[in-house]
Amino acid sequence: MATEMLSVTAPAYTDPSKYELSTVLCPHVTEEKDVVIRVHAASVNPVDVKKAGGVFKMAVKETFPYMIGYDASGVVVAVGKEVKSLKVGDEVYTRLPEANRGAWSEYAKCPERYIALKPKNLSFDDAAALPLAGVTALQVLKKYEGSLEGKTVFIPSGLSGTGAFACQLAKNVFHAGKVITTVSTSKIPLVPQLLGEGVVDEIIDYTKSDPIDIIPPRSIDFMFDTTGEAMVFLSRMVPKTGLIVSISTKPSATTLQASSVMQRPDNPRIPLAGRVFLNAGDAVRRLRAWRWDVAYMYWFLDPNGKDLDTLRQ
Repeated sequence: MATEMLSVTAPAYTDPSKYELSTVLCPHVTEEKDVVIRVHAASVNPVDVKKAGGVFKMAVKETFPYMIGYDASGVVVAVGKEVKSLKVGDEVYTRLPEANRGAWSEYAKCPERYIALKPKNLSFDDAAALPLAGVTALQVLKKYEGSLEGKTVFIPSGLSGTGAFACQLAKNVFHAGKVITTVSTSKIPLVPQLLGEGVVDEIIDYTKSDPIDIIPPRSIDFMFDTTGEAMVFLSRMVPKTGLIVSISTKPSATTLQASSVMQRPDNPRIPLAGRVFLNAGDAVRRLRAWRWDVAYMYWFLDPNGKDLDTLRQ
């Protein structure tokens, strides 16, 4: 295998217009559970651009050039001696952990537990689009206590990456009774075309109507907040059992510190000012939800191969 490879990197915290094609060291097996992949496709997610732009720079000090990208698909080219579930030649897909970030490269490496066999019915391109958005949607829907079968689920922005997966999983896997989403006028016909007939039961055109005026009070059992508007819909949640899980507000410092974002060899710690700011904001949101007798939480993706296997099946 080569000693060097090409990789799209950021020379400093910057926007995509200043990304560079760099020559960097090629990853090799160094641990017994390592798997090296020849990358065939990698996806672009909002978090890739935000992190390269320095969204977490107050909490984490990055080195440059900054390796970009988490989602990839490809073929296994090398494995550590303790790798059991994968072998050279396997077609796989992965959401790389923070310590191994760099999917926008010719090769990628991470421990076996973050990788799964690629769905046979998907191309490399399609498979690379699945891990971050698909696993996030799956994990968020699992946070509801009990069954979502027959329940009313509200997923704004149903044609976003995560929203699209969440709508399909809510209806087809979790058997929600009613799935509600929001899109703009021009995208309404695309909902059944892209997500499947009958997946979404109610489409709200947010350019013509405010969803808060359309959704009845106390009618939503579960809301997957993909837009940062969790607090707006508290009055529309079912009291006592209603749950809002957000990926678009801000986490508490405790949640951020324990998240996959902070799982790095340098073991970064959030500064005191950042902890106070994040914890205060989260406490206010939880208090507002408590006043409506609704549960609220923020969720960070927990990357793992088991959930990728679930999506494959």
